[in-house]
Amino acid sequence: MPVWHRSAVGELDFWFKLADTMVATGRGPDFVTIDGGEGGTGAAPLSFADHVSLPFKVGFSRVYRIFHERGIADQIVFIGSGRLGFPESALFAFALGCDMIAVAREAMISIGCIQAQRCHTNDCPTGVATQSAWLTRGLDPVSKSVRAASYLITLRAAIDKLCRATGKSHPALVTAFDLELLDDGFGSRTVAEVFGYDPGMGRPSGLEESGVREILAEARAS
Repeated sequence: MPVWHRSAVGELDFWFKLADTMVATGRGPDFVTIDGGEGGTGAAPLSFADHVSLPFKVGFSRVYRIFHERGIADQIVFIGSGRLGFPESALFAFALGCDMIAVAREAMISIGCIQAQRCHTNDCPTGVATQSAWLTRGLDPVSKSVRAASYLITLRAAIDKLCRATGKSHPALVTAFDLELLDDGFGSRTVAEVFGYDPGMGRPSGLEESGVREILAEARAS
């Protein structure tokens, strides 16, 4: 049975202890989901949604570096979450070392969520986040399923286009050295410089990378 951990990142003591325990015992979670402070549901108290936890880019990069420095980053599947449902945000997450991303808010909006922030009341006015038989009548699974699928297909296609613009054939091969951030004074630094990444960080191991290339070759052949 898979062992997993999900966390919004604040203090880092837990992550140091987890990484050191994995090194000492050879045991640990199969996957870790890092959620950004900008994420959360409509049920979250506003004080938490606005002020608790680090933004995704900061929190994820700090956690990823801890595992990379101990040589065990490839032993965990890293999943990113926190407003990553836009192509540029998703590609940024892959460059930082995410193996997958989780999308909630944007997918919910695609089926009618209006962010009424009433998820926890069972009184969602659009019928998306409620068990009320009366309110769910406003959610048509047939049409909404098509909208959700269209959103995900479009998101994936846009990520692929951005990926090819970096010269890479797959998002897993995009690194923090491939993306550049500009400031208000027209200065620029790579994402690797901003987040303290060394060469090799944020991309698959040699074995995994060859697997990615094989999958792409098979897809092209078919």
